[in-house]
Amino acid sequence: MEKYLTNQLNELAEDIKVEVVNWRRHLHQYPELSFEEGNTAQFVYDMLASFGNLELSRPTKTSVMARLIGKRPGKTLAIRADMDALPIQEENTFDFASKNPGVMHACGHDGHTAMLLGTAKILSSLKEEINGEVRFFFQHAEELYPGGAEEMIQAGVMEGVDLVIGAHLWSPIEMGKVGVVYGAMMAAPDTFWITVKGQGGHAAMPHQTVDSIAIASQIVTNLQHIVSRNTDPLDQLVISVTQFIGGTTSNVIPGSVELCGTVRCFDENLRELIPQKMERVIKGITAAHEADYKFKYEFGYRPVINDEEITKVIEETVREVFGEEALDPTRPNMSGEDFSAFQQKAPGAFFFVGAGNPTKGITYPHHHARFTIDEEALEIGIKTFIHATFKFL
Repeated sequence: MEKYLTNQLNELAEDIKVEVVNWRRHLHQYPELSFEEGNTAQFVYDMLASFGNLELSRPTKTSVMARLIGKRPGKTLAIRADMDALPIQEENTFDFASKNPGVMHACGHDGHTAMLLGTAKILSSLKEEINGEVRFFFQHAEELYPGGAEEMIQAGVMEGVDLVIGAHLWSPIEMGKVGVVYGAMMAAPDTFWITVKGQGGHAAMPHQTVDSIAIASQIVTNLQHIVSRNTDPLDQLVISVTQFIGGTTSNVIPGSVELCGTVRCFDENLRELIPQKMERVIKGITAAHEADYKFKYEFGYRPVINDEEITKVIEETVREVFGEEALDPTRPNMSGEDFSAFQQKAPGAFFFVGAGNPTKGITYPHHHARFTIDEEALEIGIKTFIHATFKFL
């Protein structure tokens, strides 16, 4: 029976491959920004309604949840996909490029949504084989803090959930492989803003000014000492200044400069200390040069920390369905993901589905104007989801 079911699941995934690709291309043509995914959510809702055997709801204005309640009692598994796009003008020229100016699916969320739709279609047709319940979360606003996951949780979607899984199409990994990470997988993405207030004046007479650009430049440099000299080298930490705004012309030293950037780390104790360490540096440098400052620090999503037992099941699924060569023991990375919010309510695991393919020219990084995926990866994501579901339930 087990071998029969395995073959059946693979055949069902292969049968809907074209349909899933068409869903992904439709979503790619009509991307919507975070908290604005009204048409996307309606498309997903309508597709789910056509499958049958699913109880549908709209936990928030632009999200969708579907519940598949099996024939026999058991655990409740949640599977999540995100749906939002990014404020990027697409530079791809294929037929299904974005039709919405300045908005693009540049991170694979269109593929995530299509994969979960395919998963829901297959599993809904196997209701009699399901023990327990599967919940499908089509989440809004992953790209924009405070994120859609927290809103969905507040709406009650995680009540009664025993475990949760999710996947991200990942262009740095070759198509055909699945990246599995035990423990810490993705970092907590925090944001900071710094204003350096000096005294402006003529660029030819800097001694009459308090040069905010020179002072801010020292801050940028010295913030890196927190990483290299004030933190244990074994603790992963990134501090990146990504905006430096100041000045209006060549012969005027501006009175103030604004900096903005991000902090990434995995350890919650270290995370709590970083704002203090940063402000000590900022305060010391500005005081030494008779300037003032403003400092704002905002904690973002929690780090994604994978549950060991659930990750082990994902790994076993990959080995059994695709073979040993498909398993990619991926290193953690410093990207952020609000999938971590679901992991605060139930043990969970997140994994990568390889979507890059140099032979097809699919090499651009996430959030690039020419980002795309190898659509063959969609089938791999679906097979991983459906086979893992039967292992879990």
